[in-house]
Amino acid sequence: MASAPQQSLPLFYNQLEPLSSQTHADFRVRSTDKAPFLANQHAVPVTVEEFPMVQRFLPIVFSVGEDPVPLALMGLNEGVNTFFDEEGKLIEPNFYVPAYIRRYPYLLARLRPEADELSLCFDPSSDTIGKFDEGDKLFENGEPTETTKNILQFNEQFEQAGARTAMFIKDLKELDLLIDGEVTIQPDGTGQPFIYRGFMMVDENKLNELRGDQLRKIVQNGMLPLIYAHLFSLSQMRDIFGRQMRMGKVPQPQLVTPV
Repeated sequence: MASAPQQSLPLFYNQLEPLSSQTHADFRVRSTDKAPFLANQHAVPVTVEEFPMVQRFLPIVFSVGEDPVPLALMGLNEGVNTFFDEEGKLIEPNFYVPAYIRRYPYLLARLRPEADELSLCFDPSSDTIGKFDEGDKLFENGEPTETTKNILQFNEQFEQAGARTAMFIKDLKELDLLIDGEVTIQPDGTGQPFIYRGFMMVDENKLNELRGDQLRKIVQNGMLPLIYAHLFSLSQMRDIFGRQMRMGKVPQPQLVTPV
């Protein structure tokens, strides 16, 4: 099923610790070309700003449930990632890496439920941040470095994009445009098709039947091109299936759910 993560911590995060100029005064951040947490991850959340780029490489679907989340599929079956190898290294140079992946191991979070402000936190289990001899310093003389300021800015922009994505989903639900999705793929030489369900998608028929005032609203607020980016991206389902076939990661023909 394409259900939004229900665990207390977001997807990929094992722990969260507030970044502090006192506690982490000598911490550095180092770059890496591997993301082990992606090795067996087939779906990742995306924001509406990313739809135009994501749709060139990955299908965009919506999770099932009361609070749908836009998801980019890197594989059609759970545990299958056709763009990252078993070490989490990108195997496709021409690829857009979603911001949710690039954000890790950082995250803006409320330290207390009643707090208004968000604090920059990180996952201490990540091997990209810590007391290293190499890498970029996070603090200098007790003050955030440019590296830390850039990390904070990126996370603030991500939070803003997340808020706009939530509004997009809210409007989709109010217009009743989301329906249960289904994709059938019949490879050559197989008697039984592969049927993928367990996600949601925009109903093109309902979209075409919108009243004039409703259509005008989604044109004026910028929703329409985002909806079409999602619909166009669904053709990538067959491309992802083909990648799985070439990698030998397609199960026996049966009813399967992508996420």
